[in-house]
Amino acid sequence: MTGDFAIRLIGTVLFGLLGARLGVDSSTTLGLPVEVTSTIFALVGILVGLILTPWFTIYPLRFVRRTVTDTPAESLLTSLTGMSIGLLLGLLLAYPLSQLNSPLGNWLPAVVSVLCGYVGLSIFNTRAGEILGLLGNVSGSKRTFLTTGADRTILLDTSVLIDGRIVEIAKTGFLGGSLIAPQFVIRELQQIADSSDMLRRSRGRHGLEKLKELQRDGGVPFKIIEDDVVSIPEVDDKLVALASKMGATIITNDYPLNRIAETHGVMVLNVNALANAVRSMYLPGETLPIRVIQEGRDPNQGVGYLEDGTMVVVENGRQYMDRTITVKVTKMITRDTGRMFFAEPEKT
Repeated sequence: MTGDFAIRLIGTVLFGLLGARLGVDSSTTLGLPVEVTSTIFALVGILVGLILTPWFTIYPLRFVRRTVTDTPAESLLTSLTGMSIGLLLGLLLAYPLSQLNSPLGNWLPAVVSVLCGYVGLSIFNTRAGEILGLLGNVSGSKRTFLTTGADRTILLDTSVLIDGRIVEIAKTGFLGGSLIAPQFVIRELQQIADSSDMLRRSRGRHGLEKLKELQRDGGVPFKIIEDDVVSIPEVDDKLVALASKMGATIITNDYPLNRIAETHGVMVLNVNALANAVRSMYLPGETLPIRVIQEGRDPNQGVGYLEDGTMVVVENGRQYMDRTITVKVTKMITRDTGRMFFAEPEKT
């Protein structure tokens, strides 16, 4: 027997008995026999109990449990702290307010306490990121101590889902924490997938496929949340505001979003930066085999690529088109967009 069925059964019995009792008491007023009114009211009570019992028993409990589960620990902590401070302020105001003449003195203390608790909870929940950052600065440590490791919350943006590498990165276990896709990010992804432009449509559908892979993979902590910042229209700005509110980290490969998030004090994981960090490293003077596959921008240059996609520009390499040669690295350039090597054919 499920909990839902058991609660409905109990509610049906209780409301049926209450209905029968009400029917007995109402028989004189309605001018009907007791058996008729009690039966009618009992049937109505049974119907009401069957339909409404879960709405004020199981469903509210499920909502509370889901809210507590989905809310990050740092947001839950700051919200409870804010509510406690608000209720304490309401308690301090209760005595002077109770000295007012009736009826204000009777109900105003309770109303003010509830309002103070709500205002405290709202303020601390809205400014959770800034409050945690301030506490981190005061204690001489960084705020990231609450957002690292297995408890870290990582928000996905649209570009990182379209890119797709997030699935393989998540499977390695190096990220740590839970991956979260806000519903407004998924809506933007669906709009791209429905675009009339074939290239955008293909990119959007690829992102949705990667989203499904994350959902299917039980080894990757992943969930979709409905949280939104309604007052902000732009998706990137919504994501930054939500991350600041939740004390979460954003993972992206969008450089402008990276800069905006850093400006607001939000921690960012950049997939491109990770890719650059794990790419092959060759120092000037080292040699490597490379296949020259295209001409370079300058005269006599040839271009080849390493297995990880790193570009190698070979000076005087044009003559070796479609051949694999040994080159010696002369220079390395590292930029935000990636790493590039310059080399020259090794003299034999």
